[in-house]
Amino acid sequence: MSIFCPTPLQQIDTPASTDPKAYDILLMQKHYRFRNLAHLLGAADVSKAGDRIAGLAASDEIEREAARSLLSQQTLQHLYDTPLTDAEGRIDSVMRVNYDINPATFNTLRQLTLGELKDLMLASKGPRIREIGQALTGVMVAAVTKLLDVHELILLAKRLKNGAAAQARTRVGLPGTLSSRLQPNHPTDNLAGISLLTYAGLSMGAGDALLGLNPAIDTVDNISAVLHHLDRLRRETGAPTQICVLSHIKTQMACLQGGAPVEIMFQSLAGTERTLTDEFDVTVELLDQAYELMQNHGPLRDSGAENVMYFETGQGSELTYNKHNGLDMATCEALCYGLARRYRPFMVNNVTGFIGPETHLDNFEMTYSCLQDHFMGKLMGLPMGMAPCFTLHSQVTAEGQQMATELLAAAGANFFMDVYLGNDRMLAYFDTSGHDDQTLREIHNLEPAPEYLSWAMAKGIFIRNEEGELERGPNWGKPEQFCASESDYQRLLESVPAAYGFDNAGPRPSNQVARTLRSNQAVAREAIYADLNVNKLTDVLGFRQLITRANTRETHLSNPETGAYLDTHCRLSLVPEFTDVQILVTDGLSAEAIHHNIEQLLPVLQDGLQSQGYRCGQAVVCQYGRVKLAEDIGNALQSRLIINLIGERPGGDAMASRSMSAYLAYRVADEHQQQAAIFSGNPDIEWEYSVISNIYQKGLPATEAGSVIAEKAIQILTHGAAGNRLEAQLKPHVAA
Repeated sequence: MSIFCPTPLQQIDTPASTDPKAYDILLMQKHYRFRNLAHLLGAADVSKAGDRIAGLAASDEIEREAARSLLSQQTLQHLYDTPLTDAEGRIDSVMRVNYDINPATFNTLRQLTLGELKDLMLASKGPRIREIGQALTGVMVAAVTKLLDVHELILLAKRLKNGAAAQARTRVGLPGTLSSRLQPNHPTDNLAGISLLTYAGLSMGAGDALLGLNPAIDTVDNISAVLHHLDRLRRETGAPTQICVLSHIKTQMACLQGGAPVEIMFQSLAGTERTLTDEFDVTVELLDQAYELMQNHGPLRDSGAENVMYFETGQGSELTYNKHNGLDMATCEALCYGLARRYRPFMVNNVTGFIGPETHLDNFEMTYSCLQDHFMGKLMGLPMGMAPCFTLHSQVTAEGQQMATELLAAAGANFFMDVYLGNDRMLAYFDTSGHDDQTLREIHNLEPAPEYLSWAMAKGIFIRNEEGELERGPNWGKPEQFCASESDYQRLLESVPAAYGFDNAGPRPSNQVARTLRSNQAVAREAIYADLNVNKLTDVLGFRQLITRANTRETHLSNPETGAYLDTHCRLSLVPEFTDVQILVTDGLSAEAIHHNIEQLLPVLQDGLQSQGYRCGQAVVCQYGRVKLAEDIGNALQSRLIINLIGERPGGDAMASRSMSAYLAYRVADEHQQQAAIFSGNPDIEWEYSVISNIYQKGLPATEAGSVIAEKAIQILTHGAAGNRLEAQLKPHVAA
């Protein structure tokens, strides 16, 4: 592969920060004022839950059209000269990267208004639109996107499909193709379960973009083991594709340096530096280092691969952490794409809908945002795939997600996900499936990537009929074809929870499989509305009760920040206790998870801590709590470590609705502050997190989880570190 060096961060020209100006307009005999460009951009978008929480959405349709009319009149030069800064008035690193544009092309466009730019693109062919996109910052792209209707979002994105391909082992994104990332996630990273889900996807013609797994356990040892296993599966089946384990980028860098086959390097991105660094533990400099490492040492560097990076984004993460710098969700998302563009990636996809109702409440909000995301990514030159998805605590439905998927396929998305039956058994959310991907190919007359298709036809997964049309072959949808024997296949079947069957009806799952799937989804959705049995925890198990700012379930679900803080009066009643460990139990998104696990887990955890002489405070229970509640309680009680045992959002299996996680929040000690700041790139770091997830009967059983959590807590307190910094101390070759 040819070596490409991004422009050094400090060499990217940016304009001087300016004082914000207000924007005024008289529309329909009514005066409207928008306090600054960020407010104008937010008000010009359709109303979405996250923007409503942030106070950026228009109050009604007339105000929205007033904002769009004003936005249409602004020139590209004005947007260039008006950088959107952070709370300190600074152009942050993500915004700076977005100014790395083609200056010659920009000079030919800079006097155009956004309205004129929209008209120019609608009158242009794909190559000209792509040329324009290379001259635009993320803010400019978000601004013009807010002027487009649904037809225009699909039309322009479709024109950009030709030229949006990327090359690793396979070339993904060619005209006439639709690819998929095969996502064989397992709640415990069980290798047998991963094998079966991989075989199932390959048998349906999925995975030509990637075999890409989200790990349950993010350690160098585990990630290396899963990478080697995926590599072995790829070699044994002969599938011409590439592999990736979507752990933290620091872990992947350490795995690569240790000899593991990191063929594609992954990282989630955010549109503000505060979110990227404080919450994702990533800096632009670290991404530069990872990209350089892959170019010089990646396994595919000598095999003709041109692109080796993979990024996921999704509207709302900056809002969720309240680190959006006053920007709306679509603008933050476009800034992510400007950052991704820096590394010429192989794959980029959004996961808009993954967070929940605090960002996208319903089908319309999720669908419209996905159409925006796809167009914005393609306009900025990215090989854009999509993952329209939903969680059970939102009002998004399977039917709404399917409608979004059809629209995105019409718009020319490069790839979708393949989560078996759409039910992710580890992340507890719902995405597209191999059945969906094949259905979309048949509806839109699309094929897999050519290298992969040749292999799949040789396997009898696909055939061509007498007219030369591609059809499902005799081995389509038969995962057992990759097993040495029937007994091997049956052994693998036993390792996968919520595998409701492998019977098919054409490109779709059989009716019996579909009914079982939907019934389990319905049961799991109901778990969100179960009440936490606080009285049992206080009266029987001896907990003390505290109260959050979320005084109703509706508030708790729609505004997560209220569950991250104690009620003001409750907070004032607490005094420092200076314990080593404080255990916190909260329902999160599933009270049933607490009810089914806490009595078995708690004694084991407490015994493990006390046997080592650690001082533990009286356990706390809070209804309507979130992960970050640990920090508010930890600051009030001045505990070194908060163990937040929280009900996770229910997945698509009735049993998985009982899944709990342990978030171990370590309050960085003064003597470790400098080291933590250097490691994370965040000079103001206060908390570090380690996570143990999927605690339930078919994942990590509660009694065993108690021991695992106690062991991790002891490591944290012994080393004075958590998260990636702890793993770096346990495995010194982890990337810093």
